[in-house]
Amino acid sequence: MTILAKAVLMISLPVSMFAPAPRTPVTRAATREPQKHGQWYLAGTGHAVYCYGPVKLVLQPEGSVQRVATYCKGDKFIVPLKD
Repeated sequence: MTILAKAVLMISLPVSMFAPAPRTPVTRAATREPQKHGQWYLAGTGHAVYCYGPVKLVLQPEGSVQRVATYCKGDKFIVPLKD
């Protein structure tokens, strides 16, 4: 008798109770790594460079001062800027 009562109870329950819970959508922002904030600069060669660090003044051997951008994207650590 208890088996029959359990079967009737199972049939009467809504189907969604046995269905797996819907998955929450994954946003692209959650999967990306945090972005460093930088700025675009015009290099002395005339090309645009994207750098993360501050702009500094560097003393040249002849005694003049030159502005450089630091921590630039690519293989350059310091890029001389066009004034």
